[in-house]
Amino acid sequence: MKEILHELEVRRERARMGGGQARIDAQHKRGKLTARERIDVFLDEGSFEEFDMFVEHRSTDFGMEKTKIAGDGVVTGWGTVNGRTVFVFAKDFTVFGGSLSETHAQKIMKVQDMALKNRAPIIGLYDAGGARIQEGVAALGGYAEVFQRNVLASGVIPQISVIMGPCAGGDVYSPAMTDFIFMVRDTSYMFVTGPDVVKTVTNETVTAEELGGASVHTTKSSIADGAYDNDVDALLQVRRLVDFLPQSNTSPVPEIECFQSVEEIDASLDTLVPANANKPYDIKELILKTVDEGDFFEIQESFARNIVCGFGRIEGATVGFVANQPMVLAGVLDSDASRKAARFVRFCDCFNIPVVTFVDVPGFLPGTAQEYGGLIKHGAKLLFAFAEATVPKVTLITRKAYGGAYDVMASKHLRGDINYAWPTAQIAVMGAKGAVEIIFRKDIADPEKIAEHTKMYEDRFLSPFVAAERGYIDEVIMPHSTRKRIARALRLLRNKDLENPWKKHDNIPL
Repeated sequence: MKEILHELEVRRERARMGGGQARIDAQHKRGKLTARERIDVFLDEGSFEEFDMFVEHRSTDFGMEKTKIAGDGVVTGWGTVNGRTVFVFAKDFTVFGGSLSETHAQKIMKVQDMALKNRAPIIGLYDAGGARIQEGVAALGGYAEVFQRNVLASGVIPQISVIMGPCAGGDVYSPAMTDFIFMVRDTSYMFVTGPDVVKTVTNETVTAEELGGASVHTTKSSIADGAYDNDVDALLQVRRLVDFLPQSNTSPVPEIECFQSVEEIDASLDTLVPANANKPYDIKELILKTVDEGDFFEIQESFARNIVCGFGRIEGATVGFVANQPMVLAGVLDSDASRKAARFVRFCDCFNIPVVTFVDVPGFLPGTAQEYGGLIKHGAKLLFAFAEATVPKVTLITRKAYGGAYDVMASKHLRGDINYAWPTAQIAVMGAKGAVEIIFRKDIADPEKIAEHTKMYEDRFLSPFVAAERGYIDEVIMPHSTRKRIARALRLLRNKDLENPWKKHDNIPL
């Protein structure tokens, strides 16, 4: 018995060392933690239960039978984040560069299956060089098995990917199908084909950072939802995100104790919207003054900044926020903003997270670049997302709600449950100047008449009352009471029951 226990300890120690001390030191020199160190940072202390620590690859080609390392380049298991179960796998770059083999894939598949069966989130930590070339099609088959499970788990359990080193080739498609992707600045990158292949095929000279670094994927491609300065910061922020998310699509939205009263009024909101309708203001100020204790987790902060998406809490329960940002492009909707918000709304709907929408939108962005880029289809994605969502939907129009963009932004017509407006709201087909120049085209040469018509149009239409008279706005509320009114609305809607007609799945305009 003593010999067996000794062997167990020796084998465990060997497995924990991964590719050996020299490779661990090299990992640290690059400013990166090892796979096990990352898991220790991410999970509650002492909660990690590891699976398949002693698994080795079965390849015999190219001399691979002579180099076997326990764990085979990935650490898998489960633990807790603030007491709630999560499953986790972390690619180990010190073992065969974290490359995926048949057995490596089987380890990941096992935790994916367990996460789905036990209805708990799964978090993947990526730091790997793609498929293990020595295994050929067996490695490719392993990728496809992992991808299939990503698809089956989509909308059932939250899936989060954290890119903490290289992530190339087939490795990128598993994160691409998860709900959220986060990266580490300067040490992580994602691309389908690397700089050398790009150089060979297209003759472009590009660095790994320029091709697929965090700055590219958070600002240009929208692949990543956020980027952080180092491994520890990234993992702690993902812990924070996990706290906002339910365990699965059948679990209740998480609630924590709330210490901030919703009864208090905030007089500063009464002066948030400037008197000049063309002057910007920061919609994030409204979000931070509405959520509990100013705690807001923004998604895709650096991409399509004309719309803000993220999670907060009201009375302790998670809420998703979508808000036009007048500080950027006047809050106009364009292709990027529509795609960003549509994906966020659909995530919230999958996991029964109520959606609060703050509207200040002058319309859709005009121009050939937008039209050629498919604005109609991308705008329809956001329209589709809000229309199909069955979760509680509370909408507040703070200022402009013009044209089709009024319809798209969770209007009453798209089954908005509670639709409020501030007294500063302007709900119309278009702005006064444009409308008057069309309606009174014959008077366009007479500035006095145009000014008179503009005043008449503003008095008649640029207010919340026309919409309120038709029941499209449930109530015009004072800005200072926003948090209280939204909290009451969400309390009312807690038992909302709405189902869409049965279908195999919808056909959203992709």
